Amino acid sequence: MPIRPLRAVLSTLTACLFILMTTSAHADKKEVIDSNTENALVKLRGHSTGTDELLEKAFGVLVFPDVVKMGFGGGGRFGEGSLLVGGETKAYYVTAGVPHSAQPDAEFKAEVILFMTEQALQEFRSSQGWEVGVDGSVSLVNTDIGEGVKPADVTEPVVGFMFSDKGLMKNLTMEGSRITRIAR
Repeated sequence: MPIRPLRAVLSTLTACLFILMTTSAHADKKEVIDSNTENALVKLRGHSTGTDELLEKAFGVLVFPDVVKMGFGGGGRFGEGSLLVGGETKAYYVTAGVPHSAQPDAEFKAEVILFMTEQALQEFRSSQGWEVGVDGSVSLVNTDIGEGVKPADVTEPVVGFMFSDKGLMKNLTMEGSRITRIAR
């Protein structure tokens, strides 16, 4: 199947997944998302030195503390999270997309997106739905074990981390992830 029709099918499946998963019957409560978000940021800071400084420099931090693999149909992944601005929760979001590998024995997988410029944050917040690779790109921060993040080296307007309880994950992409604001 050519790439464009396949992408259209995947986008349709992703949209259906959003509709199914964003109903209040399936959604986590705000308090659960907020608590999980705080825990995910603590874990991220523990995985790499320099992350704390990078989080402080960011205009906005979007955290999906538990992104799960969905097993029906063609598969996919789904997670609920929150957008922090100035350390305070400003809105709640869901992410969905095609699955990608995590360490097979990992207990959880989390994604954190940092908006390093005010313009990047405003463009994200004004969108009706934001697809990574279409509406904006996310450069993943990749560090080797034992190496830290060097905040001065991060120059992209939007950067991201993917990690599990086993550490930062490398050689993955967030491309194709669809992020949509949900009412709470």
